[in-house]
Amino acid sequence: MSRILIVEDEESIAELEKDYLELSGFEVEIETDGSRGLGRALKEDFDLFILDLMLPGTDGFEICRQVRATKNTPILMVSAKKDDIDKIRGLGLGADDYITKPFSPSELVARVKAHLARYERLIGSGMPENEIIEIRGLKIDKTARRVYINGEEKNFTTKEFDLLTFLAQNPNHVFTKDELFREIWDMESVGDIATVTVHIKKIREKIEYNTARPQYIETIWGVGYRFKM
Repeated sequence: MSRILIVEDEESIAELEKDYLELSGFEVEIETDGSRGLGRALKEDFDLFILDLMLPGTDGFEICRQVRATKNTPILMVSAKKDDIDKIRGLGLGADDYITKPFSPSELVARVKAHLARYERLIGSGMPENEIIEIRGLKIDKTARRVYINGEEKNFTTKEFDLLTFLAQNPNHVFTKDELFREIWDMESVGDIATVTVHIKKIREKIEYNTARPQYIETIWGVGYRFKM
């Protein structure tokens, strides 16, 4: 039985959605506070999320952003707002669908069934899971080529991503600038190892809490760099 979490502060709407979904054979949980809903969404196993946008504590956009950073679970966003900008923002954060109030409960059930069926087909198709490196709040999604710090995505250039990934895959190994230059740039540039220094600086600005005392990429003076485990 598929398990669904509804995060909706209007209890009458949430209960109506729950009744129709349970009649269709789903197990349904309700949270009326956004922060509690976010906590449960991140910690518990659900098969689909239905998120209102305007919520006390944490709004639906933030819940969607944080859930999508770690899970591929289908997300349906629900709102009384009809503005296209809200729909665009929600879908841009990774929501799978956007429904505007008022809507018929049967429409909601139909969309839930469609998204669950699609998700189950993807899971059952043998598609491999994304290859992830996670170290002390740093998450590197090698498959999607995306980097997150405590759930917040950071924008990386191609070479910044390649350099960070290479170091993270070889922790506690000290690499000289020459070695890193050859590994990452190969023959694309001609011998300017200062490129490595510049890229390390840019990476630190994106992932380190304090660039003067880095917790991830350590400088080994006179030698090179090491990714600390």
